Amino acid sequence: MKKLSEIDVNGKRVLMRLDLNVPLKDGKITSDARIQAALPTIRYALDHGAAVMIMAHLGRPTEGEYDEAFSLAPVAAYLGNLLGKNVPLIKNYLDQAPAVAPGDIVMLENCRFNKGEKKNEAALAEKYAALCDVFVSDGFGVVHRAQASTYGVAEKAKTAVAGLLIQQEVEALEKIVKNPARPLLAIVGGSKVSTKLLVLQSLLEKVDTLIPGGGIANTFLAAEGINVGASLYEPDLLNDAKTMLENARARGVNIPLPVDVVVATEFSADAKAITKKVEDVADNEMILDIGPKTAENYARIIAEMKTVVWNGPVGVFEMAPFAAGTKALSEAIAACPGFTFAGGGDTIAAIGQFGIEDKVDYISTGGGSMLEYLEGKKLPGLDILGAY
Repeated sequence: MKKLSEIDVNGKRVLMRLDLNVPLKDGKITSDARIQAALPTIRYALDHGAAVMIMAHLGRPTEGEYDEAFSLAPVAAYLGNLLGKNVPLIKNYLDQAPAVAPGDIVMLENCRFNKGEKKNEAALAEKYAALCDVFVSDGFGVVHRAQASTYGVAEKAKTAVAGLLIQQEVEALEKIVKNPARPLLAIVGGSKVSTKLLVLQSLLEKVDTLIPGGGIANTFLAAEGINVGASLYEPDLLNDAKTMLENARARGVNIPLPVDVVVATEFSADAKAITKKVEDVADNEMILDIGPKTAENYARIIAEMKTVVWNGPVGVFEMAPFAAGTKALSEAIAACPGFTFAGGGDTIAAIGQFGIEDKVDYISTGGGSMLEYLEGKKLPGLDILGAY
């Protein structure tokens, strides 16, 4: 894999694809973790005399349409403050390359406004490539997608290299993939049930213990014949979950499930939260967090691990009545003496909320990319850079 540090960018036009898909509330950035992670690469290029153009997406706008709600304007302003220099936002750049001097920087408006971005259309990728002398891929959170700004441009650019963040991410993941210190634990939670259940099948071949959280845990509970009431779970995948539990037992992999849970009859921060044994969940109740006994069990397991991989919360931590489980889990990870690795948007938000940023050994900026890498899949955005 060719790296930014190996080439001369002085006086060159450098186009960088970054992951700046940050959470916004009322136009304000609520977590700048992804921007902070991109800074070393941006600063490196500027310090080495490059004319820098930033390319990124925000949210899921309708492709081919400009929508102010998804504009990168707040991100450009925020980045400008961090760098102490103006970062102009360029709306029209496909037919006319923006003017940018060496040592200066511009941000190109949301690449998902461009028709053909998601389908990696060749004509769009060529327009991206025509903007630059060097393409730098440094958005680890998007390299699992073969899109015009992550794959096509790298294929068509004169020179395509990996930025500092991607280098760092791959090195940290290789530690886990190649020769992890054991016992190895994976915690996989969150609400994206169907996408993650398949990842779990391959993780089961690598880990010693797997703690499922959120909707995934509910699916496993239902597969064990436990009534999960009105909870989020995947009825179509019950057979897969059963097979996974059987395979895990046969391989000696431990999959601890909740013994107590926090339930409510409505999905709301004002809902009345009740803690009960997992077998006592009523038909009209939703499981929205793990209970204190389960949290204690999980903390005990985490303390014994040499490697912990965490992706996804174990409850609806954004709502105060259902945050205790993820808080207890994050504190146990912070106290774990082994190598701790966490990633994914919700996980980063939880780490920030519970203030354990400096107690996790490595925080990955990619959720899907991180899981697919661990799964052993070839990530298109890395493949095109010659990573495999």
